[in-house]
Amino acid sequence: MTTFPFAPSWLDELPARLAELDDAQLRRRRRAVRPLQGAHLDVDGQPMLAFCSNDYLGLAGHPALTDAACAGAREYGVGSGGSPLVSGHSQANAALEDDLARFVQLPRALYFYAGYATNIGIVPALVGVGDAIFSDALNHACLIDGARLSRATIHRYPHADLAALEALLAASPARRKLVVTDAVFSMDGDVADIRTLHALCERHDALLLLDDAHGFGVLGPQGRGALAEAGLTGAQASPRVLYMATLGKAAGAAGAFVAGSEVLVEWLLQKTRSYIFATAAPALLARTLQASLELIERGDALRAHLDARIAQLRAGLGSVLPGTHWTLGASRTAVQALVVGGNGEALDLMEALRARGLWVPAIRPPTVPEGTARLRIALSAAHTEADVARLVEALAELAPSTPHQLRREAA
Repeated sequence: MTTFPFAPSWLDELPARLAELDDAQLRRRRRAVRPLQGAHLDVDGQPMLAFCSNDYLGLAGHPALTDAACAGAREYGVGSGGSPLVSGHSQANAALEDDLARFVQLPRALYFYAGYATNIGIVPALVGVGDAIFSDALNHACLIDGARLSRATIHRYPHADLAALEALLAASPARRKLVVTDAVFSMDGDVADIRTLHALCERHDALLLLDDAHGFGVLGPQGRGALAEAGLTGAQASPRVLYMATLGKAAGAAGAFVAGSEVLVEWLLQKTRSYIFATAAPALLARTLQASLELIERGDALRAHLDARIAQLRAGLGSVLPGTHWTLGASRTAVQALVVGGNGEALDLMEALRARGLWVPAIRPPTVPEGTARLRIALSAAHTEADVARLVEALAELAPSTPHQLRREAA
C-alpha cells in the first residue's frame, strides 16, 4: 500500500506567527493578581500600586458586597443551573432588574452575565441584512463584533464626527437604522455628545444604542450614568435610546444590563441569542449588585474623591508633558490616556514604572490605532492623593528629554 506524507499543516505556522507578534512587540501576557489594601495589588508575587483597574469607586472589595455575596450563596447556592428562559432567572435576578431600571430611571432592564455577551447579542437582535449600522470609529470591540454578527451594512464614521454621521444617516436608504457608540470611550476617556446623537436619531428615524460601561456609577446624578447626565432619563426618557452598562467596573462585581422601553427590552429578551442560550448569572451576584447599587446611589463622596484625583493627575502631568512628544487625552473621566507613540516605548515605560512598584498597562494596536500606543491610566476612588503624586513623580523622572528617546536609568 502506498502511503503519502502529510502536507505541511497551517498549525505548523503558529510558532512563527507568535514570533512575529514578539518582533512587533504585540504579544500579550497575563499576570496573576491578588488584592491588597486600597489600590494595591500583589502582581506575580510582588506588591504594586495599580493604575489599571476599572473598579472606579473602589467597591470590589467592599465588605457590604462580600457580605451580600455570601448571603446570596447561602440562600441560592453558587450556580444558577439553567438559562434565564428555563430555570436560571432567580427571584434575586428579577429583583435586580427592577432595581436597575429604577436606578437608571428607564422603564425596564434586562440583566446579562457579561458585557461583551450583551453587545454581541443585542445588536444582531435589533438589525440584520438590509439594515444599516452607524458606528463610531473608536467603539469597543464588542460593539464592532456585534455589528459584524448582525450582517447589516456597517457605516463607520470618524470618531465623534457627528456632521459625518448625519451625512451618512441622510444618505442611507435603509428602513431600520441603528447608531452604536460608547458613552465614555474606553481607551481615550472622552464622553460622547449624547444629546446631539439623540437629536440626529430623532431626525433620521434611528435607534441609539449607548454603551456606558465606563460611565455607569461615575457620571450623572447619584452615578446614574451618562444618559442621566445628558438629561434623557425619567420623564425625559426616549424610546429611541437603548442604554447598556456593565456591572464589573464601578459596580465592583460582574455582569451587565440593557435598559430602555418596555417593548424594546421585551424584544431583546425574545431574540438575543447570547441571553437565551447561555446559563444565567448566579443569584449570589444579583444580591451582590443590589448592595452595590445602594452604595453607588449614596456614593457622592466617592465620586468627589475620584474627581479630585483626576484633577490632581491632569495638573501634575501638565507640568511634565511640555517639551516631550507625549500627549494626554482630553478626558474628564477616570480613564486618562498618556499617548507615547511606539509599541516599544510604551512597553519600556510600563516596565520602568513597574520597577518602581507602579503597574500602569501599555495599550498597543489593534486595541488602539497604529502609532498611538499609550499608558492607560485608570484612576479610582481607592487611590489616595499620595498615590497619584507618586505616579506623577515617576513619570516626571522618566519623561523623554528628546522627541524619540525615553530617558533610561543606568543599569
